[in-house]
This record gives sequence, structure tokens and C-alpha cells, in this order.
Amino acid sequence: MTGKVEQLSRHCLNYRTSDATQAVIQLITTFIPFLLLCVAMYQSLELSYALTLLLAVPTAGLTIRIFIMQHDCGHGSFFASNKANDWTGRILSVFTITPYNYWRRLHALHHASSSNLDKRGYGDIDTLTVSEYQARGFWGRLGYRIYRNPLFLMFIGGPLHFALLQRLPLAFKKPSLSMWLSVMGLNLSMVIVYGALIAYIGAADFFKLAIPVAMLSSAIGIWLFYIQHQFEDTHWAHEDEWDRKSAALYGSSYYRLPKLLQWFTGNIGIHHVHHLCSAIPNYRLQECLDDEPELKTINILTIRESLAYANLSLWDEESKKLVPFSALA
Repeated sequence: MTGKVEQLSRHCLNYRTSDATQAVIQLITTFIPFLLLCVAMYQSLELSYALTLLLAVPTAGLTIRIFIMQHDCGHGSFFASNKANDWTGRILSVFTITPYNYWRRLHALHHASSSNLDKRGYGDIDTLTVSEYQARGFWGRLGYRIYRNPLFLMFIGGPLHFALLQRLPLAFKKPSLSMWLSVMGLNLSMVIVYGALIAYIGAADFFKLAIPVAMLSSAIGIWLFYIQHQFEDTHWAHEDEWDRKSAALYGSSYYRLPKLLQWFTGNIGIHHVHHLCSAIPNYRLQECLDDEPELKTINILTIRESLAYANLSLWDEESKKLVPFSALA
């Protein structure tokens, strides 16, 4: 297995090169329809709010795509220039309301500890082992059951995380000055940009537009965070047995989406490749996958299969599988 992982890892290294032309084209083909849809949503308020909500669907999809570009900037892969990545990432963060430098640090820790049972808690859905869950009292179990409910995660936890929890660097016990500056700088930018919009179109209309887009995009984002690592045959190991490359390849899914949804989600469904080599820009992930057939056979999930995994909540260290609460009965 180690030989295969090394072979696939070496293959992925060939696709690390950024392409400024592709990056700019991606920005243009995302932001032009995004801005047009925002205007269309505003105009639709005079016609029908049902139409506004309908337009919110592709607008939320484009918000996800913007987030993926910011994500690539954080990995230093969107452009070859670090300065271009950082400034682009900071600008995009105003649209994703996710502080760039702070999230970049948190996400780097996620990549460095993904699937490690002894280093959980960074940038992923919290997961308990069966024995850890059984050792909890009534309230601890109840809290975990509520937290792991997909509806709670997507429609309560997600919006709270993006809209409120990211307004302070709460993920770290002792956040650095750069993290504080990142979070507070974005907060100030949001006050200026969104305050100007509210002054121009009015608070009522602003929130009629912003809330459905924010709710839907955060729900989609949380679902993607979930299914990228939370599936039956995922991979978890303790520190003494954990290997970064094996964890990246076998602990991440290949979410095989229809082409349109793959476009909106910036190829992030090819997550096993992304974790194996995070320096690959999103616009080269498909190319990397196509050039190595072996990668197309690992941890494949369709939309139908992924929905069946929504109730998986506990890591069973004996069977090496993610299991539902019903497995304990």
C-alpha cells in the first residue's frame, strides 16, 4: 500500500504549476455571473420574492466557487505569486465572510492532522470513536447527537459558524496578532462594504437578498466539509500508526459530481487528490485525476451514496469504519 501511495503522490507533484491565465479566467467567469445575479435578485424583489429565492440558488453556488478560489489562495496554489494569492484571498474573503489569514492557518492544521485520532479538532466535523461516545454521560451523548444531526450541521451550525463564530479567532487558545488582524480586518471591511450596500438599498432589502444566499451557501459548504471525510470506509489512525499521505488519500473522498455541480464547487470533490497534494490549483485537479486511472477508483462517492452516509457519526476502531448510532443498539 505504501508503494502505491508514494507512486500516486509523485504523480500529483507534476500538477502543482499555477497558471495565471486560468486563474484570471476563473475569476472573470465567476464574478461576472455572480454580480449579474446579485443585480437580478435585487430587481426581482419588485416582481416576486419566490423568483428572488430561485435566483439565490445559483448565486449561492457561485459563492461556493469564490470560497474555493480563496481556499486555493490560502494554499498558495491559485497564482504562482504569494503576494497575488494573499491579496486575492483577502479580497475574496469579503464575499465569503471568512477571514483569510486566520482560516489559512486553521486549514493548514487540518491538512497536517487529517484522520489523526490524536490530533482532531482542526477544520473538520468533530468525530468521536464508539468508545469515546459510550464513555460520555447522558448530556454529553445528547449534545453530540444534536451536533452530528445533518440538519443541525447544515442549517444551524453552518450559518452560526460563518456569520458569528468567525468574527473572533475562537479556534485557538492563544491566537497570534496576525490572526486577530485577519479577523478584525475582515470585520471592518464587512462593516464598510455591507454598510454601504445597506445605506444604498435599505436594510430590509439587503437582508432579503443576503440571508437566503448565506444560508444556502453555508449549508452547501458544510455538506462538502462533511462528505469529504465522513464516509463509511474513511481512514482514521492514532499518531503511532498515522501517515500523512495514506491519511490524505484514503481519508478523503472522490465526490463524483455532475459536471455543472463540479464547476460550481471548483473541483473540490476530487478531495483525495487535493489532500495528497494541496499545491495543485483547483483548475488542474481534473487533469491530474484523468492522467492517473488509479485515482479514479479510490473512495468514489455519488450524490445518492453520499446521502446514505449522512447518518454515520462514530468511528468504530474495531471494524475500521464510520458507523451510525444505531450500530450501538
